[in-house]
Amino acid sequence: MKEFQNKNYWALILGGSSGLGLATAKKLAKHGMNICIIHRNSRAQEEVIQSEFETIKAEGVRFKSFNADAFKEEKRAQIVSELKTIFGLEGRVRTLVHSVAKGNLKPMLSDDQPTLKNDDFNLTINAMAISLYDWTKAIFEAKLFAEDARIISFTSEGNTKAWQNYAAVSAAKVTLEAITVNIALEFAMYGIRANCIQAGVTDTASLRMIPGSEKIKEHSLLRNPFKRLTLPEDVANVVYLLCKDEARWINGCVIPVDGGEHIS
Repeated sequence: MKEFQNKNYWALILGGSSGLGLATAKKLAKHGMNICIIHRNSRAQEEVIQSEFETIKAEGVRFKSFNADAFKEEKRAQIVSELKTIFGLEGRVRTLVHSVAKGNLKPMLSDDQPTLKNDDFNLTINAMAISLYDWTKAIFEAKLFAEDARIISFTSEGNTKAWQNYAAVSAAKVTLEAITVNIALEFAMYGIRANCIQAGVTDTASLRMIPGSEKIKEHSLLRNPFKRLTLPEDVANVVYLLCKDEARWINGCVIPVDGGEHIS
């Protein structure tokens, strides 16, 4: 069922060229939502990414992508201005998805490798948390949100558990959750709902960058009641559910999507 078709709804996905963001784009497109992806990738990755984008276009929805630095204020302003033209009079952002993985994975202490500095925390928290607020504010001020809009961000169990080398990202995830629930409170009067999905351990490129990720995966397989890792599609399915009209009373939550991994 393409319930979002012909409604001029757009999903704006920050970090949608791989992993959870890409799976979300594909899922929402399947249900008739137009897709705009903002990503940052090298020329070498372009061919693979464009072939993924073709599968989204094949759903018959409108599609636009920007390979740009989503964290620069002038670039954000430029994209929002372009979106006004692309959307026309009717198009609106029904869903803003924050799926950004840009952070420093360094230890706090080490004899033989670089350690975390203040700048590393700043860069990581700005990219993986504060950028959600920046984009929410920019879209809101441009009057591009639908009357009943959904903002969805992705967190992880690293919000409460300490993992080696994960301190900066962990701090960013906690900040992201705080920003999400405060958006849920302060923007509610304008019809905007905001929730955070806490995905289980998912075998994505960003997980593989974490030192010791193989051990994290092994441990998760033992803990998970279903004895499997979370798939990007599992998370995308819940984003879709949160976009439906029936989910409008879900606001300000951190929702585990992990098959019960967090209970054991």
